[in-house]
Amino acid sequence: MKKSLLSLVIASALLAGAPLLATAQAAKPAAAAAPAAQGSASKVVLDSSTRILTTLEQRRAEFRKNPAALKQFITGEFNRTFDRDYAARLVLGVHGRGASDADVKLFADALADNLMSRYGTSLLDFNTKLRVRIKSESPLPGNRGVKVSSEMLRDGGDPIPVDYLIRNVGGQWKAFDVMIEGISYVQTFKNQFDGPLRQKSIAQVAADLRAGKMQANGGQ
Repeated sequence: MKKSLLSLVIASALLAGAPLLATAQAAKPAAAAAPAAQGSASKVVLDSSTRILTTLEQRRAEFRKNPAALKQFITGEFNRTFDRDYAARLVLGVHGRGASDADVKLFADALADNLMSRYGTSLLDFNTKLRVRIKSESPLPGNRGVKVSSEMLRDGGDPIPVDYLIRNVGGQWKAFDVMIEGISYVQTFKNQFDGPLRQKSIAQVAADLRAGKMQANGGQ
């Protein structure tokens, strides 16, 4: 069960959780949210889900036959909806203190490419008839962004809580963490890469990811 949830977290993080969303209710933002941001982050999640799920459904056969087309689609959506560099700094944690933007980007790109190459095709196996109930949108401490809380509804199964942490970047909402049943994308990989980063530089770990000597799998 833990492995399947981890895979779900990874795939969700790749597309800001959009593969989980088939139909959804409009969010009711928390009263404490800033007026300018009320509901807008939730709307981004819902709009992305509609666009991505529709594309996956319409082009499923094409994507199965043409992995390059799937990778291009995933990469485009990932860049559009996920704040990869900020998430990478969070994953690096203490190892990223004082690191150059270039090194962080090197690690972020290597991690993203590794994840997409390993888990990208799994997006085609998602059940697009899942239903999601968005429960709330609330501000994160320190004006770091907002948390969109939701539940994934499955036939014959208990609801699965899914939270998206989203911040405003240059006027656009972008996700930097996804949590499913409390399992965080950022924390999962922060734990995995702590050991290697104690022994090697950020650039060396990124190179290992690129070369396939290391796989981003959260230690599973």
